[in-house]
Amino acid sequence: MAIIIRLDVMLARRKMKSKELARAIRITEANLSKLKSGSVKGVKLETLNKICRELDCTPGDLLDYVADDEAKG
Repeated sequence: MAIIIRLDVMLARRKMKSKELARAIRITEANLSKLKSGSVKGVKLETLNKICRELDCTPGDLLDYVADDEAKG
């Protein structure tokens, strides 16, 4: 199972920089960068809620699922 994080796509659509989002939702730029790259094991629902509110989107706009056999290629 692979969860793909599409935060960078939504930021581009909203013409917003990571730095602006980090400031708006009150997390560090480093933590937002880790989230964007998918190098985190989990994300708090509170953080996801803040991101969705700030970017005017839904969790489905930010997260995608790829089955194991599809992820391997």
